[in-house]
Amino acid sequence: MSVLSSLPNGTFNIDPSHSRIGFSLRHAMVSKVRGNFNEYSGSGIVANGVASLSIEISAGSVDTASPDRDGHLQSPDFFDVANFPKITFVSTSIKDAGTDKVVVEGNLTMKDVTKPITIEFEYLGTSKDPYGNARFGFEGQGEINRKDFGLTWNAALETGGFLVSDAVKLDFEISAIAAVAADAK
Repeated sequence: MSVLSSLPNGTFNIDPSHSRIGFSLRHAMVSKVRGNFNEYSGSGIVANGVASLSIEISAGSVDTASPDRDGHLQSPDFFDVANFPKITFVSTSIKDAGTDKVVVEGNLTMKDVTKPITIEFEYLGTSKDPYGNARFGFEGQGEINRKDFGLTWNAALETGGFLVSDAVKLDFEISAIAAVAADAK
């Protein structure tokens, strides 16, 4: 059975307390830096096997466990959060890609630049939590070139290469809760 046909119709809200939106990239060509966005919201809608997804991220909530680096990422060299406080993703297509996978194509917007990206998600299943909420789990990955979005700052290394890689891996660990209609409460 496909993922989309197994999901019930309805709206599903991302639970930020039990989800993660993160990234990783090469630093100095020899290690990886990982980070997260701590403030975001999003929802998916499923109607008769057709789905859509939208996510809004606060760019200023970037967290790499280094306050100095986070400040640099928030600056005009990278996200320029004073002028571009939000990063958004809106799906254009969601298709089954096997018994437990979906491919989500959509538009990612950072710094007023919108580019198409593809994110492959694995469906982890559903459960009912102790509070009676129907939860649905997904993990996904994608990759972008940061320069495509105007994040061009870099520094040449004495040994060759650059301090910050252009390729950025995106990571999504999503726990979504089925929205309850107001009249059902």
